[in-house]
Amino acid sequence: MHSAGFRRKPRGGPGGLGEEYAQRFSFCCAVDLCRSRKTPPSFRFLGRKAWLGAVVVLVAAMRQEATATRQLTELFGVSRRTIGRWRTWWGSAFAASPFWKVAAAAAFMPPVDRGRLPASLLERFAGDAAARLVALLRFILPISGGAAMHAA
Repeated sequence: MHSAGFRRKPRGGPGGLGEEYAQRFSFCCAVDLCRSRKTPPSFRFLGRKAWLGAVVVLVAAMRQEATATRQLTELFGVSRRTIGRWRTWWGSAFAASPFWKVAAAAAFMPPVDRGRLPASLLERFAGDAAARLVALLRFILPISGGAAMHAA
């Protein structure tokens, strides 16, 4: 295996992020002409999303308030359509994934409210807002890379 990181243009982060944040780590086969790639889980990105994982979680969690959506759109430069896609992803693709079906059944009692994901999931972790966000990102880390994200 060789390192085969590829450039991303991470969106949603504060100004002045270093070059290291523009890299999505990946590995490739060492055999000539073999294009096989393995992408490990990442705290930075959720699957193929270009937005920082923390932004995807936080913006989607603030779904109930129209004012908050407008403010987040201005703060992060996220369009309303993108926010809508993220909310749909949390409520359908994520909630229907094999990872969620197993993890939710094993880790949360009473069950997490699927209609309020990811906010209802953030509420299940302890600590201040930053600690809960890190705990959620750590929890969903297995789905953040490679084929695991798209498994049916």
